[in-house]
Amino acid sequence: MDRRRHIAEGAVVEARELAAVSGEHVRVPEPGRLVHLQFRRFAGCPVCNLHLRSVVARHDEIVAAGVREVVVFHSPADELRVHTADLPFAVVADPDKRLYREFGVEAGPRALLDPRAWGAIIRSIATGLRNRDPLPSRTQPGGRLGLPADFLIDGDGHVLARKYGDHAYDQWSVDELLALAVRTRDSAR
Repeated sequence: MDRRRHIAEGAVVEARELAAVSGEHVRVPEPGRLVHLQFRRFAGCPVCNLHLRSVVARHDEIVAAGVREVVVFHSPADELRVHTADLPFAVVADPDKRLYREFGVEAGPRALLDPRAWGAIIRSIATGLRNRDPLPSRTQPGGRLGLPADFLIDGDGHVLARKYGDHAYDQWSVDELLALAVRTRDSAR
């Protein structure tokens, strides 16, 4: 893991406007609001879908905590639309991995080989089959070995917290995200 490329807590990210696959324009940072910028793997990734289902189930709580979800995948927008049309938050295509490089988000065999990911991999495949989720494309130009990453960014662009995953299912849970949002709000008082 090349930690030299990782963004430190307290760093300020450059303001930008991202185009969601829905056509919506998303500001990161967003003035007056926290942004949870999460980097996932590829369109239709069963492990990513398992995690995003937990985010969807508690999306109202996340919004009530003052957090906007923005999810980045390294797949083309057309491919993402097939898999993300029903998600209640912004999904951004980054097929050239520009944002991944900028934020130091990595890939590697440990994404799938780490035994801590195996339970989630099995659950995600079973859930996807049961729900008849569309299968991911056989070829993934950005690869299948991506690692997740999470960033909590305040309205001024400060990285309040961040997590670089060690394996494919190593990301903040919704409970962890909400606790970070509360801690951030409490420390701002």
